[in-house]
Amino acid sequence: MTSSMVAPINMGKQLLGNWCSAKKRIVEINSPCNSTCYNTNRRFSLLVSACSHCSPVGGNTRKGLKDVPLINGRARKLGNESTEDFATFLRGRFVEDRFVYRQNFFVRSYETGPDKTISMETLTNFLQETALNHVRSCGLNENSFGTTYEMDLRKLIWVVTRMQVQVQRYSKWGDEIEVETWIDVGGKNGTRRDWIIRDRYTKEIIAKATSKWAIMNRETRRLSKMHEEVRQELAPFYFNRFAIAAEEIDHQKIQKLTDSTVEGFRFGVIVRWYDMDVNQHVNNAKYTRWISESVPRKMLEDYTMTSMTLEFRRECTQSDILESMTSASSKVIGASNNKYVSKKPHLQYIHLLRLQDNKTELVRARTEWHLKLNHN
Repeated sequence: MTSSMVAPINMGKQLLGNWCSAKKRIVEINSPCNSTCYNTNRRFSLLVSACSHCSPVGGNTRKGLKDVPLINGRARKLGNESTEDFATFLRGRFVEDRFVYRQNFFVRSYETGPDKTISMETLTNFLQETALNHVRSCGLNENSFGTTYEMDLRKLIWVVTRMQVQVQRYSKWGDEIEVETWIDVGGKNGTRRDWIIRDRYTKEIIAKATSKWAIMNRETRRLSKMHEEVRQELAPFYFNRFAIAAEEIDHQKIQKLTDSTVEGFRFGVIVRWYDMDVNQHVNNAKYTRWISESVPRKMLEDYTMTSMTLEFRRECTQSDILESMTSASSKVIGASNNKYVSKKPHLQYIHLLRLQDNKTELVRARTEWHLKLNHN
C-alpha cells in the first residue's frame, strides 16, 4: 500500500475516533445516571430508562420508576409490570387460559383525523390486526393470513358476513389501548369473533364488537361448508363469551336503499390496488370509509358515529367502481337497558354500497350518531 493511500485511511480513523469521543462525552453529560454506556443497537425507542447504566430493560430503578413511555410529552409509570410483560406489549399475548388474545396499540398521529381522534376505519383496522395475530399465535398456521393448515390445503379463506361495532369514545393521539379477541362457534358453517377495546391504564371499556365469519373458496370465490378437519382445528379455541350483551346484538334486517329513497349520493368510488389484502379481498376497514363518502360533511363535523352494523352481501374486486348511498332511517332503535348504551342515538342512517355499472349490492350498513360534546 502506498503512502498516499495510508494517509486518508489514518485521517478517517482519527476523525471517527474524535466523533466517538465527542458522543461519549455528550452521553456522560446527559445521562441521568452519569453512565458512559451508550446502546448503539437500538435504532428507535419510545422509552426513557430511569435505571443504572442506561439499561433499556431490567436493572435498578430510580425513584420507583421502571421504563417510562413518553407519549405526548407525558411520562407514565408502568406500575409493577415485569420486563417480560413489556416485551409482549406490542406483539400481544394470551390471557384467560389462552382463550383470549390481547394486543396493545399506541395511537399514532397519522391514525387520527380533523377532530384529533381515530376514526371508525382505524378502529376496525385494530380489530383486524388483533384477529390475525390471534390466529397466528394459536399455531394454526404461522405462514398464512388468518387461515388454518386444513383451510390452506383446500384453498379456503375467511370472509366476514356481518359485523357490529359499538363505540363509547374514540381514542386520541398518544393514547394506549388494549384489544382483546376470541372466537366461538357461529352456526353450522361459520364462527363468531368478538372484541373488547379498553384504555390500557384505566381499563375503561371504550368499544365493543362482534362479527360472523364464513369460509370461501379462494379460487372460485364461492362460500364453502366448514370441513370437519377445519372444525376440529378450531374447536379447542372456542370461548363461549359475548362482548356485546345478547339484547344489544343487532339482528335486525337492514333496510334496502333505492334511488327514490336515497338522500346522500357519491359516484365513482374506485377500488384501488392498495385496498386489497393478500387474499385479493378488500380490507374490511375500507368499507367503513366508503359508506361515509355519502354522509353530509356537516354530519361528520358535528356528530360522532357511535354504532355501526355492516352486512356484507357480495365482494368487490380491484378496479370496480362503486356508488355510496346514504339516507336517514325512519326507525330509531330505543334506549338500551345496558349502561354501555344509555340513550337513544340522535340520528340513525342507512347506507348502501353497490357497483356503479350493474347496481349489484355489496354492503348494507346501519349507523347511529350522537352530537359531539362540544356541540351540546
